[in-house]
Amino acid sequence: MSRPSTLGVAVVGAGLIATVHRRAALLAGAEIVGVLASTPARSREVAAQWGVERAYEDFDAVLADDRVEVVHICTPNATHAPYAEAALRAGRHVVCEKPLGTGVAEARLLTELAEERGLVATVPFVYRYHPLVREIRARRLAGDFGEWYLMHGSYLQDWMLSPDASGWRVDPELGGPSRAFADIGSHWCDLVEWVSGERFSEIMAHTSIAVPTRPATGGPSFSGPAGTGAARVPVLTEDSAALLLRTADGLLASTVVSQVAAGRKNRLWFELDGARGSAVFDQENPETAWLGGPDGNRILVRDPESGSAEQRRLSVLPAGHAQGYAQCFEAFVADTYAAVRGDLTPEQRDGLPTFTDGLRSARLVDAVLRSARDNAWTKVEA
Repeated sequence: MSRPSTLGVAVVGAGLIATVHRRAALLAGAEIVGVLASTPARSREVAAQWGVERAYEDFDAVLADDRVEVVHICTPNATHAPYAEAALRAGRHVVCEKPLGTGVAEARLLTELAEERGLVATVPFVYRYHPLVREIRARRLAGDFGEWYLMHGSYLQDWMLSPDASGWRVDPELGGPSRAFADIGSHWCDLVEWVSGERFSEIMAHTSIAVPTRPATGGPSFSGPAGTGAARVPVLTEDSAALLLRTADGLLASTVVSQVAAGRKNRLWFELDGARGSAVFDQENPETAWLGGPDGNRILVRDPESGSAEQRRLSVLPAGHAQGYAQCFEAFVADTYAAVRGDLTPEQRDGLPTFTDGLRSARLVDAVLRSARDNAWTKVEA
């Protein structure tokens, strides 16, 4: 099959996150050749809105299109594994929203399949792409912080605060057995492990459900209350989780995850405390990082004219011109496409989250659920 120089991309899904994927793909120079939404009619509607040629009838039609080299999967969680498996078996590179599946077995199968086929398969753990996250990691690699003594933080949102808020994520058949941790706690763990260089080996987790019933609706995330007229169903997935974690060497960590923290919109926050210094990053204020030391503290400001090579590369705007989540996503997609073309540097390859990282996340989710069920320290599958 001959390939044009511009990557051909299909977006599967048409919700909020699909629009983020589309924008990042276009900015990375790809061509959106088609879209698959929830129904053929919806596919035609979105294709017209996006100005793309193909409105796919079904997923088979996506894979039958010879122009498609990369498939972006932006659909409810339960569909991730079957779509990703079919795309990989058809020889397509894949960008799949996490989780890779609703369990470890699906994530393992996909990871092994991508490796066997030699295909690029990535997961949007995009908070790795904040320039100051890269700067903290570079300083850790340079030994600036010394041995870690403690790691802690939280990831807090409030989009499920209303008792009438709901969506497909609440339904375990669509979203999987974990909601708050699988959705956002997975980001915290991926980021902290990647920045710190540590890996959690055991977890003690407790989960809670703040609102026992919610409207039975399959609506999108972050869309507000569903209204009081809808029939209500029992909530089976957690609104919040509190975790103690430790590494094989006994390093302790803790985090709190919640989707019912009033006023918190998307606050991913971590602090890493080491023998020589500490570092704090807050995703809602990504232009600065706090560095602590025994002789004084400082605020580090994102600046393309200073710092590590990766911090400079990802600082696409001048200092003082705020950049955030959108630029992270754009950099992630650009690096994914560079991997498809074989153009990644070792530093870029090291930061690109792949299906291997998605499998790691699935194992952490599994350990959290088992620990909460058994009320015990639980080992994370290696």
